[in-house]
Amino acid sequence: MEISIDIDGELLAAARSQADEEARTLDRVVEGALRDALAEVLPPAPYRLAFPVVNGGPLLVDVADRDALYDLLDGREEDGSGGGSSKDGTC
Repeated sequence: MEISIDIDGELLAAARSQADEEARTLDRVVEGALRDALAEVLPPAPYRLAFPVVNGGPLLVDVADRDALYDLLDGREEDGSGGGSSKDGTC
């Protein structure tokens, strides 16, 4: 976007000098200075939460089947052979 503004001569000379030293355009130097000056006034960019996506493999149990879910969490397999610890504390 183009716009015409009056800038103090010394300020413009300093901005041109900085642009030359940093091999940037005068536009970029002025935009950066303006952005820095307005940083406290401008609203921050909205935060975007990115959830990780992983392939967890096939489902092990139907979560709607409460008994099957508890059996899986307790380490018991569908055939009743178990896998985890027994109720009396022995393995």
